[in-house]
Amino acid sequence: MPKHVIIVGGGIVGLAVAERASRQGHRVTVLEKEAGWAMHQTGRNSGVIHAGPYYRPGSLKAELCTAGNRSMKKFATEQGIPWELTGKLIVATTDKELPALAELRRRSEANNVPFRLLDAEGARSYEPHVAAVAALRIESTGIIDYGAVSRRLAEMVASRGGDLRLSTAVVGIASRADRVIVSTADEEFSGDLLVNCAGLHSDKIARMAGLAPSARIIPFRGEYHELVPERRHLVRGLIYPVPDPELPFLGVHLTRMMDGSVHAGPNAVTALAREGYSWRDIRPSEALGDLAFPGFLRMASNNVGVGFGEVRRSLSQSLFAKSLAKLVPGITKADLVPAKAGVRAQAIRRDGALVDDFLIERTPNQIHVLNAPSPAATASLEIAARIVELAQLD
Repeated sequence: MPKHVIIVGGGIVGLAVAERASRQGHRVTVLEKEAGWAMHQTGRNSGVIHAGPYYRPGSLKAELCTAGNRSMKKFATEQGIPWELTGKLIVATTDKELPALAELRRRSEANNVPFRLLDAEGARSYEPHVAAVAALRIESTGIIDYGAVSRRLAEMVASRGGDLRLSTAVVGIASRADRVIVSTADEEFSGDLLVNCAGLHSDKIARMAGLAPSARIIPFRGEYHELVPERRHLVRGLIYPVPDPELPFLGVHLTRMMDGSVHAGPNAVTALAREGYSWRDIRPSEALGDLAFPGFLRMASNNVGVGFGEVRRSLSQSLFAKSLAKLVPGITKADLVPAKAGVRAQAIRRDGALVDDFLIERTPNQIHVLNAPSPAATASLEIAARIVELAQLD
């Protein structure tokens, strides 16, 4: 029997859920507070189709990323959305990083991610300017414009009669027996199921709906630079460092984009607003609530050195360039120009643990996506399939 599914959030995950549910014959309403689709995490990331070497075997990220790598490429090809198979180098620049690189090799094997282990000469055969003692070559990594994917998903939903509402913020949610009532400033929507895909505001929407979520979103700003056009030749594809295994961030990396530009970044500094794209973006009520959260205080106290280093790099283009020069020694401060920043919605538990997997919680007529940072864009079609299955909509 067809149901009415109300989806809060018009990023790639929310629109993928809408497309999947509408394809199954359900009535769909999407409520997005911005004037366009994919304005935040989806539209401000590196545009990488991830392959899955980083994620703990058996985790949702590992399962859905590797499947999403295939389904995203297939979807883009079928829908005429440009994408490129670039491959990626994950580079160990010192012998101290070799054990962590070996762990990524183990995870790649466990997650069925195609790879090649390279020595320094092998790494330079792919990226002539890279500094490496060893590297993993991940062949199935690609690049795409996730904003274009999101807009196509919205078109597909609209073609099936979906109700797509931009500039429509949710102000109230109430459950009544087998119904859920979602209120905006001008209207009420009554549905059978609420799916919360609100990203940076997902925990707020969950609390509005009466849920006590197991984690709180803390916004981490990722600042990017671009290589000036005359220095783009230094990077052929994607060059990543070996990441800190204790943190869910991949480190400052170099990514060739669909338009030929080369993005450098991101770092990871705590933002002072959920949509804090610069140091000037401050919302005291949001910042005080997030920074006073016991989980944030515990996490920060355990990572003082890392946090201080990220702030210094944020405030110094010279230090940012120095981080990149560890990967490609030819890069200098003069080669960089600032680019659009993003904000990662990172869930943190009360004990200070960073949630390192996708987190989905549900009640009888609600499903809340409470942690879906990278590789959520890659995995979006698979996350949508999982939610539709969980809600018994298929």
